[in-house]
Order: sequence, then structure tokens, then C-alpha cells
Amino acid sequence: MTHRIVTLPGDGIGPEIMAPALRVLEAVGEFEFEEHPFGGASIDMHGTALTDEVLDRCRNADAVLLAAVGGPKWDSTDPAKPRPEQGLLGLRKGLGLYANLRPVKPLPALYDASPLKRERIVGTDLLVVRELTGGIYFGEKTRTADAASDVCAYTRMEIERIARTAFQAARAKVTSVDKANVLETSRLWREVVSALHAREFPHIALEHVLVDNAAMQLLAAPRHFDVILTENMFGDILSDEAAMITGSIGLLPSASLGGDGPGLFEPVHGSAPDIAGTGAANPLAMVLSVAMMLRHGLGLPDEAGAVESAVERALDGGLRTPDLGGSDDTSKATRAVLDNLFVPL
Repeated sequence: MTHRIVTLPGDGIGPEIMAPALRVLEAVGEFEFEEHPFGGASIDMHGTALTDEVLDRCRNADAVLLAAVGGPKWDSTDPAKPRPEQGLLGLRKGLGLYANLRPVKPLPALYDASPLKRERIVGTDLLVVRELTGGIYFGEKTRTADAASDVCAYTRMEIERIARTAFQAARAKVTSVDKANVLETSRLWREVVSALHAREFPHIALEHVLVDNAAMQLLAAPRHFDVILTENMFGDILSDEAAMITGSIGLLPSASLGGDGPGLFEPVHGSAPDIAGTGAANPLAMVLSVAMMLRHGLGLPDEAGAVESAVERALDGGLRTPDLGGSDDTSKATRAVLDNLFVPL
């Protein structure tokens, strides 16, 4: 069976890391690729970060693979001007993607690449489950010359469905992160999560942690966490913080999933316009996003495992891109992964 993948290279280093991802996919199976402009590239071509046509093509694909969006070229404080990030928010909403999964598992070969002490990160294996379609990013926005507001709103349904995803993914414990000592949305969040836990998942441990304490504990004792469940903005911040446990944000993949439609798979890092065109981009987070697509989006766990093992073997063999303290460029990193890729029969 040939799977149809919509690819969105986007901006900055996006096209540079998309190319290695496609080479890896071609090595493990048969896929049909359909590329479209997205983010800043789409703004330049069409005046909007996501066109209706591209959204429709994404809806009809088996999976969507995104590289990166954004850059100073499109930065503006003018609310009337389109921004690349609007395309990402629109794509998530348009595909009904409400659950963002970000695994954080430092590899032994890179323990010393983390700014945290080795003894703190050894054995860390956590998953951030972030709600994607509600909260302050999607609430009503106002702006005058002297004031602005962003509404943070959540419904019981939105909270329950993301909480269910977290409990289903957990091995032993869910840490629900909120700000219930201040925010009314967080009080509803805590109430709904607790009720779902008692009703459907009493065999999974549940703890509630305030977001500021969670941020501290992520660095002080990351092994403490199994699954971190949190709302949209808190999850955005905490998952980027968690990247430092692995040594580089250039290593973290993500999957955005919803109902019956295609999932969206992308690296956690941004478009890194400062290194675009230099050949220094680390493609490993993009390659690991391919693995998440194979596993969660296309039902190909053996192929996903092969890709993940290839990345680990490449790093064990000494591969180090500049963000990891080495000098290996994008091309060499790609070659190292492909040389260590053993495709299951």
C-alpha cells in the first residue's frame, strides 16, 4: 500500500531538513509525496499562511509532515498582517488536531550534551501531552492603541478528551499541570481531570502540580514524570524546556493527533533562520518526527522502530551536529542515519 503524505517544508531550515526526512521514508517503504507552500512561504505566494486549497489537500492525505515556519521577515506587531504561525494554528484547528504528543527521552550517547548533570537525567522517559485547540491561543482577542486582551477559555469536552489521551498513554502516572490557585480555567481543568480519573482510569496514579512547580521539577527531577498533561500555552512552554534534558531542541519530534483524519508530524524546534543555508541544521528531530508519523499516523511500528534505532546508532557512532557540540553538517547527519538504517522485511 502506498501512503500519500502532504509535505510542508515551510521556512528557514525547513526545506533543508525536509529533504533528509523524505530520503529516510523512501528507504523504508513506498510513499507518494505532495509538497505545498506553508507559513511564510505561503504568505509570500498567496498572502496567507494557509490557503483553503492546501488545507483541503491535507485533509485528504494519510498524514501531514511539516518542517518549520516563521522568521524575522514576517515578524510584525500589526494585528492586520498575516503571520506564519497563523498557518500552524489554522492547520491544527482545520484538521481537528487536539492532542500534541512530545516524547522526551535522552539517549545515553548524549547524556553529557545536556546542561543538566548526568545523574539527573539518566532514566528519564516522559511524554508531554499538550492540548492544542483551546486556551489563550484561540480565545477572543482585542487590541486598541493602549490595551490588549487574549481570552483563555476551555470547555469540559476539550479537557476531558485530552485528559483521556494522557491516561491512555500513561504507564503508571499522569501529572496534570495547571494554575488552579489563580485561574478559573485551571480549576475547571482540575475538576474534569479528577472526575475522569476516578471514573475511567483509577489504576493510573494522578497528581496535580502547579505550572511553576512543574517547570522547576522538570529540571530538578525529570525522572519523576511519566506523562505530563497540560493545556495549550503551558504545554508549549514546558515541552521546550524539557528539550534541554536531551541536550538540544534539535532532537525532539512531535505528533499532533485528533479524530479520524490525518495527523500532523513536526519537529519541536523552529525555523532557525540564523543558520538557514549554512548546512548546519540538525535533521534528527525531523527524522524522529518521521518515526512518529510511521507509528502513530500510518500504523507502521516496525518501520518506526528501524528509524529510531538508526538515529540512536548514528549518535552512538559519534555523530554530532553543531547544536550538540560537534561539526557534522546536515548532509553528514543524513548519511549517518541512512547508513545505520536496517529496514524490516
